[in-house]
Amino acid sequence: MSKRNSQDAKNAARERLRQERERQAKRDKVRRQVIVAGAVVGVLAIAGGIGYAVVQNNKPGYWDEAKDAKVVAPANTTGTNGTTVVLGKSTAKKTLKLYEDPRCPICAQFEQTVGTTLKADFDAGKFKIQYIGGTFLDGDTDSNGKIEIGSRGEGSKNAMSAMGAALNVSPEAFLEYKTALYSAKYHPDESDDKFKSDDYLIKVANTVAALKNNTTFQSAVKDGKYDAWALAMSETFNTNKDGVNGTPSLVMDGKKLTAPNSQNAPMTVADFNTAIEAALKA
Repeated sequence: MSKRNSQDAKNAARERLRQERERQAKRDKVRRQVIVAGAVVGVLAIAGGIGYAVVQNNKPGYWDEAKDAKVVAPANTTGTNGTTVVLGKSTAKKTLKLYEDPRCPICAQFEQTVGTTLKADFDAGKFKIQYIGGTFLDGDTDSNGKIEIGSRGEGSKNAMSAMGAALNVSPEAFLEYKTALYSAKYHPDESDDKFKSDDYLIKVANTVAALKNNTTFQSAVKDGKYDAWALAMSETFNTNKDGVNGTPSLVMDGKKLTAPNSQNAPMTVADFNTAIEAALKA
């Protein structure tokens, strides 16, 4: 082979190598662009996801919106938004205010031990009952002492709404339903937000004769007919003038009924009898 042919071959090889390097450089550039574009898309997707999550988290929840809904007051109520619930014989001269929260475990204990005696005195016409329901176990309080709705559940509010539906049927249905909700069989542990389930509330209601298979009652529970009323009732609890900030609490003539040497409600039949007899005589 001549030197000329040898040199031409080398030049041709270098040219092929140069062209291949150019093609590789182009491929590398395209790959980098794809990687960068993918990273940008990923960042945008993450940012979009975070933005969406923030928007979703900041959207008002169901119970937040219910605060602004028109209040439908159950039958057998009076006062602003139907939040005055006074039950009993018109001949009874005194009224026992009963402050309770549906999810409250101590309320359940009170109802299971003292409830029958209290109901017997009520039925005998010794006093009327004014029910004031709170829902503070559903949420924490902020720095201003205001209840933050929905931060720890919704069972108290939902049960309160169902109790409104029972009250709409009759005072007797309301009281029997309240007793069933607080019973050892149906009252859940404080950490179990079982009352948020409409189906569970209806299941408990089916143990009450006036509510069993009562389609009007069941529709009111499922449709949340008395949800806004439940929140209005809770606000009545929050703004009470009796100095009550816990449940259960019993008040008559502006004075709390308490167990001996205690600021808490009487939790035995003997202590309740002593407290109620003294209050009735005062």
